[in-house]
Formats: sequence, structure tokens, C-alpha cells
Amino acid sequence: MLPFKPQMVLIDVDGTLVDSVPDLCFCVDTMMQALGLPERGEARVRNWVGNGVERLVRRALTDSLDDEPEDALFDRAYPIFLSLYAENTSKRSRLYPGVLEGLNLLQSRGYALGCVTNKAARFTEPLLHDLGVADFFGIIISGDTLSEKKPHPLPLLHAATHFAVKPENALMIGDSVSDVKAARAAGFTIICMSYGYNHGVDIHLANPDAVIDSMTELAALLA
Repeated sequence: MLPFKPQMVLIDVDGTLVDSVPDLCFCVDTMMQALGLPERGEARVRNWVGNGVERLVRRALTDSLDDEPEDALFDRAYPIFLSLYAENTSKRSRLYPGVLEGLNLLQSRGYALGCVTNKAARFTEPLLHDLGVADFFGIIISGDTLSEKKPHPLPLLHAATHFAVKPENALMIGDSVSDVKAARAAGFTIICMSYGYNHGVDIHLANPDAVIDSMTELAALLA
């Protein structure tokens, strides 16, 4: 129940800390051009983000959330995207308003802070460093750090073990149903951002413990 005094706070990246869609859209559309296929545009890409770049490429190729492209087409496309994104991880991405203030608040209250994302480490770590927030986190768990990623609870429980914190004393801050499912499975409290990426579905429908518009609102929710 909120207000809540956590011993540890884990925070998602895409759609929570960072609006990464401008870079991802650039890479998707440039990849599609290279393949001689139609560009997809930012509105579509914004609804496809949140399950890692491999899933994003599959969605771009099929212009859908769940369909699968032909293997040969994916095998051509994926290396193109990876090369593009390695060079465009943070050129257009920006922290959301209120993020720095929220991180400073959490740090000032002495909570152990971690980052848990489905983005691969080779993209996550440069992005967080380039945007000046990597040093806030005592652990960064990326999509390829462990054998499972969100919505599986393993990344959250791994962080709890790292900080020697019980799940009932831990908070997850995210933006998607994947974050809510992971938090519920791990026994964490979960707060979601209203502005994030949830495939176009209102995050209230996932029933997190709270939905906020800015990380500055954490001051009133956390003891």
C-alpha cells in the first residue's frame, strides 16, 4: 500500500527514464529503406517498443505486434538494425521531464537504486552513460544479463538478492504491462508512468499500485 518506504527501487529504461523512440524509429526506417520496404514512422514504432530490439525488428518487418517475418528477411534485417542502433543509441533519445529530479530525490532518501530493462547491455549501458544517469544505479540488469527477462520475475529478484532486500520491501517503477507482471510475480510494489510505451494500451488497465505523470510525484508516494 502507498505511501510506501522501500529499501530498494528498480527503474525501467525505455518509456520510464528515456524516450528512446526517436533513435529507434530512425534505425527502423533506415533499415526498411535498405531493404526496399516502406518506412514505418514514429507513431507505429512507439507502439512496438518494450520487448527488446529483436522483437521490434520483427514487428517492423510485419507491421504488426505479433506476426512473424520470414526467416530469410529477418536474417537480412536484424544485422542492419544492430549496426544502425550501435551508432544511434543516444543521438536523439532524451530523459523525460522530471527524471533527474526524481532520481536525485530517490538518491537523497538513501534507497538502493537499480535499473532493470529488456534492452541489451551493449545498448543500455552507453545510453545511460551518455544521458548522465548511469552512476545513480548500484546495479544495471539488461535484457541479456540473465537467462530470463521481464515479464519473468528473475531480473527483479536478482536485484533484490544483490542488495539483500526482501521483495516486500522493494519497488519497481516502469511503464508497461511487462513491468507490472514482473513486479507482481516477484512480490514487488509497482508504480507506472502514464507517458510510457505500453503498445497503445492505457497502463491503468494493468492495475499497478499507482500511475504518475512525472517522477517528481514520487515525493508524495514514498515515505
